[in-house]
Amino acid sequence: MSDSSPFTGLCAFPLTPADSQGRVDTEILSRLVERLCNARVDSIGLLGSTGIYAYLSREERRRAVDAAVECIGGRVPLVVGVGALRTDHAQDLAQDAEASGADALLMAPVSYTPLTQDEAYEHYRAVTEATGLPLCIYNNPGTTHFNFSIDLLEQLARLPSVKAVKMPLPANGDLLSEIGMLRGRTSLSLGYSGDWGMADALLAGSDAFYSVLGGLMPKPVMALARAGQAGDADQVRAADAELKPLWETLKSYGSLRVMYVLLDLLGLGTFEPPRPILPLDAAARNQVVSVAQSLLKME
Repeated sequence: MSDSSPFTGLCAFPLTPADSQGRVDTEILSRLVERLCNARVDSIGLLGSTGIYAYLSREERRRAVDAAVECIGGRVPLVVGVGALRTDHAQDLAQDAEASGADALLMAPVSYTPLTQDEAYEHYRAVTEATGLPLCIYNNPGTTHFNFSIDLLEQLARLPSVKAVKMPLPANGDLLSEIGMLRGRTSLSLGYSGDWGMADALLAGSDAFYSVLGGLMPKPVMALARAGQAGDADQVRAADAELKPLWETLKSYGSLRVMYVLLDLLGLGTFEPPRPILPLDAAARNQVVSVAQSLLKME
């Protein structure tokens, strides 16, 4: 395990390479993780949405964690996603991650029947009681269709092992007000996702940023993140402008689909997203390749 904080700085989320039957390719996963360690990201987010956690069995998720822990060797904190439909399944996944040597957990309120605020609280409480690892709340209404109220976040923050929240970018763009409100009501480490908002979030003072692109192309993303941590607004804006064409493809086609194109383009492996998600068509793929070419020299 790493002694560094898992919930500050840049957390990079790699793909989880897997075949059409959901069998994880641990050799290529280890290669991706090694790149992130070499780039000195602040933490690695395994089995997040980009890591296709919802499409993998418990056994394959455990294999992925085991491979990542072995590769990292304590160099970088490892945050493992443990979201699941059922509370007992999420507890099992949390215990698996802890037994494998993960440093922290990330959990979204996955559901089919929409959850109430009370149900979500009980779900998180039960998982925190099953493990001693610190946990980050994964607030991702774009996939879960669940919105955390500020009252619920405040309540969850009182659970001893709940240490952080991963927030979506605010619809109104007012990061300063939201960060101020959350800091006034909770003691959680505050982080954001949605790579196109990384510059604004870091300059607004977020503690962490959870990056999809950073999981495959860590060097240009780290340049932006380090400038943001230093408060160098000019350098942040310059780095953001260079990445903007790629940000636009993430918004247009979905981050996960774009990452599979970049994986192939970087020569790291050729995989397709889990069905029913389809690969990008030729025109969209060509657009991603075109805008990514200028960034490849940084990798």
